[in-house]
Amino acid sequence: MSMQERLQKVIAHAGIASRREAERLIEQGEVAVNGTVVTKLGTKVDPASDIITVDGSVVNTSPEKLYVVLNKPAGYVSTLKDPQNRPIVMDLLERVGSRVYPVGRLDYDAEGLLLLTNDGELSHRLQHPSYRICRTYEVKVKGSPPNRKLSLLRNGVQLEDGMTLPAKASFLKKTLKNSWITVTLYEGRNRQVKRMCAAIEHPVMKLKRIRFASLYLDDLPQGRYRKLTKVEVKSLYRLVNL
Repeated sequence: MSMQERLQKVIAHAGIASRREAERLIEQGEVAVNGTVVTKLGTKVDPASDIITVDGSVVNTSPEKLYVVLNKPAGYVSTLKDPQNRPIVMDLLERVGSRVYPVGRLDYDAEGLLLLTNDGELSHRLQHPSYRICRTYEVKVKGSPPNRKLSLLRNGVQLEDGMTLPAKASFLKKTLKNSWITVTLYEGRNRQVKRMCAAIEHPVMKLKRIRFASLYLDDLPQGRYRKLTKVEVKSLYRLVNL
């Protein structure tokens, strides 16, 4: 007996993209089922028998789940393609053995911990704001923000897309002209750390993510990756009630 599912759900579960991104791919005509381009959202397919392609590549609807953490260098884009032909993080993962996809993004000029997986449901939940997954950064900022400015970060900053959730913020060290601080967020808005620091008038000069959810960067060399242990995967699952 065939099991019909919505096309965007099948694509998301295969780890290709979030459900919202899958919907965009469908609407843009980049998805085909059995050789026919499909642009209607909600189209039902049978993952067991239908051949689904995204941008010409066949979607593996039952891939072996793979979980990788990468120490992303600055100068790489956290997407699968870049219109400006800049280096992409996938260039660093050629020997992984299966296609994986970034869970969220790190800015082009940011570095540090980036989780990649083909587990679509886990990726979706880790990025969903309701789970308030923590993200910790070491941030080099211009000048020396007084404690009252760090308190603004801790209490929430008004940005153009609304007030941020309360964050953790503390000093690491000061230099003559700059300071290093740590910032822990519980949401993942676009360029959020940079916008928050700009709002307190201490622009970001360097940004490094050292923690995501229950994962730590530790001593993983820059530009290198490692596969997660079973214990680490289980820990991520517990955080999002899987």
